[in-house]
Amino acid sequence: MTMSVGVKPFEQIPVVELPEDYQMRTGPFLAEMYRQHGPIFRASNFGAEVVYLVGPEANRFMLLSDRLKFSHHIGWGEMFSVSYIFGDGLLSMDGPEHDAHRHLMNPAFAISYMDRYVPLMNRIIRERIATWGERGEVDVYEEARKITFDVAAEALTGLRAGPEVDRFREVFSQMLMLGMMVSSPEEWDTRMAALRAELDGLIRPKIAERRAHPTDDILGLLVTAKDAAGQPLSDERIIAHANILLVAGHETSTSLASWLLYQLTQQPEVTQRVLDEQLALVGPTAEPTLDQIKRMKYLDLVLLEAERVYPPVSNGPRGVVEDFEFAGYHVPAGKYVFYSIAASHLLPAVFAQPEVFDPERFAAPREEHKRTPYGLVGFGGGPRVCIGINFAKVEIKALVSQTLRRYTLEAVPDQTLVQFYRVTAVPLYGIRLRVRERATAALE
Repeated sequence: MTMSVGVKPFEQIPVVELPEDYQMRTGPFLAEMYRQHGPIFRASNFGAEVVYLVGPEANRFMLLSDRLKFSHHIGWGEMFSVSYIFGDGLLSMDGPEHDAHRHLMNPAFAISYMDRYVPLMNRIIRERIATWGERGEVDVYEEARKITFDVAAEALTGLRAGPEVDRFREVFSQMLMLGMMVSSPEEWDTRMAALRAELDGLIRPKIAERRAHPTDDILGLLVTAKDAAGQPLSDERIIAHANILLVAGHETSTSLASWLLYQLTQQPEVTQRVLDEQLALVGPTAEPTLDQIKRMKYLDLVLLEAERVYPPVSNGPRGVVEDFEFAGYHVPAGKYVFYSIAASHLLPAVFAQPEVFDPERFAAPREEHKRTPYGLVGFGGGPRVCIGINFAKVEIKALVSQTLRRYTLEAVPDQTLVQFYRVTAVPLYGIRLRVRERATAALE
């Protein structure tokens, strides 16, 4: 690609140095770099030089208008080692092959399909939160992780909660946290190989079961699917898809749900409005139906604001496969690029007073997310918007609905609350809440 007249070469893109605490203030730091340098700058990160594109136009450019210039396989698959750790599943696939596999899975994630998931979501939530009142205090991040993994495991692969699912969850957790638990690359390689072997040993028998006795969950669908050549998917491809769906199906929902519940302890007026809506729609003790969940319009606003303030992924990684020009600079193929979700959500030109938790920003007439398309991208955007967006939002709303009508929540004082960004987000020290059973009579 020949550079256009007036476009500056790659070497002139501003260079920034990431601070030591970058992972604990990713969004604010990158938003400040945007203020200083504009929507494109570069830094050394993940052992490589990375070009950061920040803001709604950058998001639109990478997610929609020029998305084919960027590779998920190089970004997620290679840079973040997703293909090595979990296999080459939907997240790290490119081109027509990705499109064919996504088309295969799309029906199971349509909002109309959620009707089959809501009863199991409600049951798992009810069983998991039942002991909170007796315990009096919980780490809501750890509790949400158990719920979301149980839901993903049963809804997507047909596995019922129990010791086997607990082990699946523990293996995935160790894989995701391993970089913080080892002291050398060699130790990481050794321990990751052992975890991958264990995960493979857990899931391969499930595939064999589905081949012998087909089911209508996602795993059963993948087992009976045919590729473009009319051949069944290999065990390796099915394992990769299942791994990615299980990880993506619980990791991001866990983070978002736990921060939302925390914010409800800090916003009494917001909490009361959410509770009033729940009582009007569902009543004091019933479990919500899909139709009721879809009508939780105020909770929708609160969930959008949680997505804005606590995006589960800070930056979307891509590999550049075709030269491009953006904001007056030339970027050649072969580079790594991030579109910055966390920074985009903190730009005052897009979101008024971005440091304030304000669900009303998404209500009419303000509707800040609609006024600036691609300003809110917690679930990505464009043709490859997160396939699980409906699943995640229905699940989180069901969790909030049951929890808030059953318990009053209060944040434990003097705890250190930090959103820490690895590949995905985790509250570094958990989120501890005090839990007290509500009197049902007080709700009626």
